[in-house]
Amino acid sequence: MKFTRNPENIHKPVAQYAHQIEVTGPNRWLNLSGQLGMEIDGTVPENPLKQMELALENIKRNLEAAEMVVSDLTKLVFYLVGDFEANQRRKIISDFLGEHLPCTTMIYVVALAAPVFKVEIDAWACKEIE
Repeated sequence: MKFTRNPENIHKPVAQYAHQIEVTGPNRWLNLSGQLGMEIDGTVPENPLKQMELALENIKRNLEAAEMVVSDLTKLVFYLVGDFEANQRRKIISDFLGEHLPCTTMIYVVALAAPVFKVEIDAWACKEIE
């Protein structure tokens, strides 16, 4: 079972996330390698916001392959290169998550594995064993 909390003795979240998720009982865990904003054919769009949408879509496809859904996500770590307009970035993430509130971290870095990449997202998911 997963318990999402935003303790009253900590500031309110500044975006769409939870401060903590506690997992108890028998569960399946899925850890993903960093997902890039790359199409299935290997192409990478120049637009960093499109890369973010694709990286999130690749997370969703990984979840589906493991018979999981977005609401099974417990943690997302965003690695971003360059300038991302905050409202557009938040909308993309909000559209992907819906009402779900995983724990999140967002880090701006100088570079990723190759200059073409502007987004990489790590993800962890957990699903109760039925």
